[in-house]
Amino acid sequence: MAELWQQLGSPQQRRALAPLFFICLLCPPSGALPWDNKASASPLEGFEVVKGNFSRTFLHVGYHKIAEIPAGAQNISIQETVKSRNYLALQTQTGVSIINGKWVIDRPGIFIALGTQLMYRRPNEIRSRLGESITAPGPLTEDLHVYLIYQQPGPAVHYEYSVPLQTTEPTPEPHAPSGILPLVETVDPSLSGEKTHPGDMTNNGITKETPYHSQVPTEPSVNSDLQPTYTWTRRGHTECSTTCGTGRRQVLLECVEKDSQATVPADLCDPPLQPVNQEENCNTQPCPAYWDVGEWSDCTKRCGPGTQLRQVICRQVTHVHANGTESQVTVAPELCGVFDRPVTKSTCQLKICSQWDVRSEWSLCSVPCGVGQRSREAVCLSNQGDVEEDDECNMNLKPDTLQNCDMGACARSWFTSLWSQRCSAECGRGNRTRTAICLMDHVTDLPLDSCEGDRPAEVTSCDSGPCQNRLEWYTGPWGQCSAECGNGTQTRSVACIFNNNGHMEVADQSKCSDLPQPITAQTCSLKPCGAQWYFTEWSACSRSCNGGYRVREAHCLADSVAPSDGCDPSLTPESREECNKQPCVAEISPSCSDQYHNCMVVVQARLCIYNYYRGVCCASCSRAQKTYPNSFQKNHIRR
Repeated sequence: MAELWQQLGSPQQRRALAPLFFICLLCPPSGALPWDNKASASPLEGFEVVKGNFSRTFLHVGYHKIAEIPAGAQNISIQETVKSRNYLALQTQTGVSIINGKWVIDRPGIFIALGTQLMYRRPNEIRSRLGESITAPGPLTEDLHVYLIYQQPGPAVHYEYSVPLQTTEPTPEPHAPSGILPLVETVDPSLSGEKTHPGDMTNNGITKETPYHSQVPTEPSVNSDLQPTYTWTRRGHTECSTTCGTGRRQVLLECVEKDSQATVPADLCDPPLQPVNQEENCNTQPCPAYWDVGEWSDCTKRCGPGTQLRQVICRQVTHVHANGTESQVTVAPELCGVFDRPVTKSTCQLKICSQWDVRSEWSLCSVPCGVGQRSREAVCLSNQGDVEEDDECNMNLKPDTLQNCDMGACARSWFTSLWSQRCSAECGRGNRTRTAICLMDHVTDLPLDSCEGDRPAEVTSCDSGPCQNRLEWYTGPWGQCSAECGNGTQTRSVACIFNNNGHMEVADQSKCSDLPQPITAQTCSLKPCGAQWYFTEWSACSRSCNGGYRVREAHCLADSVAPSDGCDPSLTPESREECNKQPCVAEISPSCSDQYHNCMVVVQARLCIYNYYRGVCCASCSRAQKTYPNSFQKNHIRR
């Protein structure tokens, strides 16, 4: 009969035969249902819904298996019900990582694996109360293993999926009650048309749900002459999309016989009369306020005890949209309960701070006497004993690695260097030298007469073999230093000598031009001069005749040319003296005369070097140039 009904092409033909069909429904059963039950089944008919919950208080940090979803599963949903710092992870049955494997956290997005599309979501950390989720339409081509990466206590994960049922031919009840029974059993809307089998609960809280199959009435009790009518009626609704804050749910409609309210195929009802709006609002009561807890900030200390902060805001969901998003507002903390507010500040310690470790004792002093230095090694060690960079430890607490050491006063003794390795003459007799100094503390170079005993010899003779037809430079002794104190110069003479086995003749210096010529001058300093007076040249005279004056500057300077107060005041150079005491002589040439009465100022300012001033002060400039020809040159500092 079901096949015959399906073969009727148009709704008009089906409506014409509907009375006959309804009478057949009321006939006694003949061992099979009068139509295929897939036509009126719920959307989950033919599938078994498996649900499960995973929750533990404490686990070891790492990967923990939650469930194994078999191949062929569809409508897969894995949801972290409480937001946390834990992560979901997926792996194939062969151990190939799909999402968040090998301690690498992937970005949210779409992943293609096992013949389906996996959507991985990680909500905003501060705006969402839900944790991570993974959904997939399926079906899976092979088993899927679900893991939790445990990092925070109290994980909670809910998962569900649908697997195909093993289809079997239904059999009627042996003792069915009389009367007309509804073809589909009405269940509580919160169960969404699914029944839970108590015996299907696993250790993780897994439940299996299968759709309810309606029973066909077994005994007819209606007048066959009655023309049945059919209408759309409401038979419940789906589960609300949210528990509060105005969600949405789908209204479930069925085609029934108007008098008996028996469920019949949907084709018997007029499609244009089917209600269009099959959704309605539900759970319109406002959601309770909740504390929205953000992630902890980084620890304030890289090592040792520190603090970390997080944001805690009281929020309330005002509306849940059809696409799953929420509208929420920030409300007063009192609505969430001030005493229940999570802490916003916590202590933290990333690792134990590294410590300084002294690896060696103090070394020997760098000098045998006097003041020197000694050293030791100090390194920065981690709490595991590894050597780290110094900046990993507190530099303010680093032990001293250098220290002064005093070995006592040195005796005033002569110290000599090694003799020079080469003889001063490439042939014949020459000299080798060394240096002798009088030391007391390895720092101060004492005068040579401060040590006891005679000064060791600093020159010794040497013989480099006979000389034959050789040209050589010979040097004389250094002359006296040009300055009694401070820096001066001293010179010596050099000569080109032709040496033929001891017979020497002075040759022209050009013949020794191919040989490096010894220096003939060098700087010398007998002793520091100390502070002394320095002064400039005299300025020009203030008058060219009849007596004037001139000035100069004087300063007391130390050896470093810095101002000093160590000069003898009684030796201060004169800074002013009289000049040009001769009487003035009238100008003879009328063409060279002073046009201004203050031309001596021009002379003093040394402006006569300019043509203009030589013209307007011709007489004064001419007398000044004849009397003091150097007055137009710059002053030079002399000692």
